[in-house]
Amino acid sequence: MSSLKMSSGVEIRMSMNLAKHLKIIVPFAFGFFLSYVFRVVNAVLAPQLLSELDINAADLGLLTSVYFITFAAFQLPLGILLDRFGPRRIEALLLLVAALGAALFARADSLAGLVAGRALIGLGVSACLMAAFKAYVLWFPRQRLPMINGLQVAAGGLGALFATAPVQALLQFTDWRGIFTGLAGVTLLAAAIVFWVVPRDPVPQERLRWSDQVNGLRTILTSLQFWRVAPWSTLNQASFLALLGLWLGPYLRDTLALDAAAAAHTLFVSACGMVVGYIGLGLLAERLSRRGIAPMRVGAAGMFVFIIMMIWMTLQLPHRHFLFWGLFGLFGTSGIITYAVLSQRFAAELAGRVNTALNLLVFVAAFAAQWGIGAVIDMWPQAETGGYAQAAYRAAFCMLLLLQTASVAWYWLAGRRLARSGHQGSEDRL
Repeated sequence: MSSLKMSSGVEIRMSMNLAKHLKIIVPFAFGFFLSYVFRVVNAVLAPQLLSELDINAADLGLLTSVYFITFAAFQLPLGILLDRFGPRRIEALLLLVAALGAALFARADSLAGLVAGRALIGLGVSACLMAAFKAYVLWFPRQRLPMINGLQVAAGGLGALFATAPVQALLQFTDWRGIFTGLAGVTLLAAAIVFWVVPRDPVPQERLRWSDQVNGLRTILTSLQFWRVAPWSTLNQASFLALLGLWLGPYLRDTLALDAAAAAHTLFVSACGMVVGYIGLGLLAERLSRRGIAPMRVGAAGMFVFIIMMIWMTLQLPHRHFLFWGLFGLFGTSGIITYAVLSQRFAAELAGRVNTALNLLVFVAAFAAQWGIGAVIDMWPQAETGGYAQAAYRAAFCMLLLLQTASVAWYWLAGRRLARSGHQGSEDRL
């Protein structure tokens, strides 16, 4: 009888722990899910936006990419706010800003209004990943973080999935304004869930001085270890975000002659590949590290394959098959491994600032890439079918490829410099 009571007690405690963990994971994962919906949805809505608002490719690029610039601009202040006030309160507050931005976007009738709404959305979802990572550090043992972080990032991939074929299906019942009105309401709900469901932080937040934050950033931003990895990681992720988040939809229409439904399904396949990549590449890197293969080797291999796939697209070799687009999504996530790589190369207390510093670079570059692609495309006259010229896409993709190739060369040269210096870790300075 006593053994039955003990077994029952263990089961109750396990159930209570599971419920508590779900109260932490699910709200933050839901927020990150929505951030990816906002990030990717314009790729599906682009035809409606172009036809209704009478804007050109550069305007569309600016409209979509302003999300990235406000997202990026808030990364460094965000680290301080998370440390001072905790992830629950900061994410809930910022999600209210995102809901306001979505409502403004849905009701705007000018480019300026749309840009303002999109900018507020980018600011509002800027904490969805970093707040979760901060919360998981507070609540979970360190050895479980890779798995939990992987689940968090995968939730974003599910958001990208929803922003493709399911959103295209919803357009049978509403228009782009209805989509964003619905997103405003759901984001408001997400803010309430984060604030009321997530438990209060288990320990008081450390009140770090501004000077300490600046000194920590100086340590990171003068490190050759950081600047060796950051350019390649940044350009890999920026190229992938710019394409999947906007330009892949028009590209599929204009170069592969896919209709809206077929293009949405192809984007769905790429988003599936992204989910697999976020989980699978991280697990692969962890497993191989136990056998002495550094995680950066896995990330570098994946980013190199992504470059090859972009070359394939630029040359417009056969790439209609869904397998290609699934692999495109999978290898497009390779740069995410570098967050863990850089966190391991700096002291633990600098990990948050390392991640936000890299995030800042990634989203500034994504803004520039998404807008820049549109500016390059506008240099060519539109095709007779009303779409963009294939030569315009080739030129834009060549721009991305040249930048990524230069970052690979720098990664190799910086590695040689570090090897010659004989120094390892964050002590290596520029």
